[in-house]
Amino acid sequence: MDEELYQAFITESEESITQLNNSLLSLESNPDDTEAIDDIFRQAHTLKGNFGAMGFDNAATVAHAVEDLLDEIRHERLDVTAERMDLVFDGMDLIVDILHDIEENGESTIDPSDTVEEIRAAVEDGGDAGNSNPAASDEADRESVDLGSLAADCVDADALDATTLTHAHVELDAGQMKGVDAGIFLSSIPEDLDVVGANPPRDAIEDGEYGDGFDLFVAERDAAVVESELDGLWKVSAVETTDVSDALAAGDATATASDAPAADSDADAERDASAPDETEPSADADADAAGDTGADAATDEQAADDGSEGDADGAESTDGDGEDDADEGDGAEQKKEARSISAVKSVRVDVDQLDELHELVEQLVTSRIKLRNAIDVGQTTALDTLDELDKISSNLQNTVMDMRLIPLKKVFDKFPRLVRDLAREQDKRVSFKVEGADIELDRTILDEISDPLMHVLRNAVDHGIEAPDVREANGKSRTGTIRLSARRQHDTVIVTVEDDGSGIDADAVREKAIDKGVATREELDQMPDSEVYDYIFHPGFSTNDEITDVSGRGVGMDVVKTTVESLDGSVSVESDPGEGSTFNIRLPVSVAIIKVLFVQVEDREFGVPIKYIDEISRRDRVQTVNGAEVIVHEETIFPLIRLREALEIDSPEPDDGMVVRIRPDDRQVALHCDGVTKQEEVVVTPLQGPLSGVGGLSGTAVIGDGNVIPILDVSTLQLPADGEQAMREFDPSQLPDTAEEAAD
Repeated sequence: MDEELYQAFITESEESITQLNNSLLSLESNPDDTEAIDDIFRQAHTLKGNFGAMGFDNAATVAHAVEDLLDEIRHERLDVTAERMDLVFDGMDLIVDILHDIEENGESTIDPSDTVEEIRAAVEDGGDAGNSNPAASDEADRESVDLGSLAADCVDADALDATTLTHAHVELDAGQMKGVDAGIFLSSIPEDLDVVGANPPRDAIEDGEYGDGFDLFVAERDAAVVESELDGLWKVSAVETTDVSDALAAGDATATASDAPAADSDADAERDASAPDETEPSADADADAAGDTGADAATDEQAADDGSEGDADGAESTDGDGEDDADEGDGAEQKKEARSISAVKSVRVDVDQLDELHELVEQLVTSRIKLRNAIDVGQTTALDTLDELDKISSNLQNTVMDMRLIPLKKVFDKFPRLVRDLAREQDKRVSFKVEGADIELDRTILDEISDPLMHVLRNAVDHGIEAPDVREANGKSRTGTIRLSARRQHDTVIVTVEDDGSGIDADAVREKAIDKGVATREELDQMPDSEVYDYIFHPGFSTNDEITDVSGRGVGMDVVKTTVESLDGSVSVESDPGEGSTFNIRLPVSVAIIKVLFVQVEDREFGVPIKYIDEISRRDRVQTVNGAEVIVHEETIFPLIRLREALEIDSPEPDDGMVVRIRPDDRQVALHCDGVTKQEEVVVTPLQGPLSGVGGLSGTAVIGDGNVIPILDVSTLQLPADGEQAMREFDPSQLPDTAEEAAD
């Protein structure tokens, strides 16, 4: 198999499954959402066709069974219930497993029989009870079918006044690809035969969804002519025709003027009567169903805001402490997580960017030739050409980096289903909202951020959102809300997970920290709650005494902090007990090439990423507040970190120096150094092996002269104890009133 075609099949199938899951969530929350049901059938049809065309019949069989169940729902013969949607989602999960099996082994040996039988049973058991539409069943005994009613249901409204209408039952000697044979037959029907209706519908026939045969209705041609024209076409084994003009004329009035509205009313009443009450699960999704039928375009066109709301009949509700982490679970749970979150393996590139890249490469080659010739001519010409080469390489770098940027929706789109399933397992109702999914990140960062976000969302569902009865008793809506959002700020992206649950119990965190020996009671009692919350990121830390499939082992939130910091990012948590918690994850847009400010300490240079810097000033701005050295800015103090002490450089402190103030959103501190030298773009290499995790350092960079420059990690530089204490006790009224007082 062609490798490029194979990879395109894998990628398109994953995207189709993701959008199909989100459209199913929309249908679950709103069974009358016609856009969602249309999009579901487009995606399911594409998925089934792609698997069938590639020869993976097991996945195609599952997709076909799912499609049949959804068809019953679309025609209102079955209601949307949590149990039926569970079957649909089980089918989608099995398709994902088959797809991953294909990706790993080139084929799949997974047997879908059990799942397919369960889905088929739901179709047959539910469909028989509610199927009163003669046009809906191609398995019915044709002798018992009222052809007049069948015509009224199937024939186009514009053709109801035809003077002659012929019914033709056509049987095909179809092979294994029934849809292909039916499609060839339909396309070979002569143009002078006006086919005005079909049972089942024409698209279903082309999909192979018929028994031994199907029904066609032809206007303005008598039975003998129709039989003669159809007999002998592709794969036709038998044709039986009947003139139904009289039956149609007698039944049109009641079928169109009376029966349809009554049927609609009955269906509405039946849906109202059988609608799930508020204790049953549902899904709330703000998805914008895409109109493109292709799997490629469909995912890219999907709207950024998706959501799910659900509750289940499963696990006991926890006490809702938002600080508890979500663990990785057992082997089956890990497999489920791997199935939900996959790496970004392809990037779609705008044609204009490709043209620009091609043009820049041409310019680069031309400048390289000019530079070689200029070296022989003279230094001045060579320097001019070198400046030109520098400009071209910078543009080339920017273009390539932009091509690596991928919208967060590539990851965000996978989470509504995750939240929905967790909510059902925990017997909770959750409304999940997504904002800012169009914000872009480098592909490498996007791959790495999937697991941390998954852990934070699992934590929000399992420990943040309370059980419906608990929320109601506390005066809240029975349905909790989790909001996943992203926004761009300078060269960083801030991803926020916010819930309106129970919040974090700071005292419970203190007790657990004491039990684990992380800190003493005296230290914790002096800490404000906002600092205590950070202990939930400590390895093995969990306030949940009971280990479940979702949490309790104390590994999830540690993964969040470790992964985010390895990406040169930071994570923080805020909480209002009883009102909810907010996790903020700050990430660089790209980690490959960054601009740094070179600061000097003694005879050494260090790099500070420009994205973290808010201001550079002289040392004379340093003041003393509550016994600590600080920089004051807009009635806020920034405790001073002397790099000489933090980096343990043993040399005398000079009398002068420079101060670099860090943006408060990143860390509320200021760095003191001997001097500031230059700014430069560098390629950062993360610290590896024994050096990984060294406090205060995030990586190294090789500069033009060959020297290796350490890159500082402002989030882990050691802050003096008096600086921490000063921040806790700070009162803006302590600040000097005038500049003269500050100088004194």
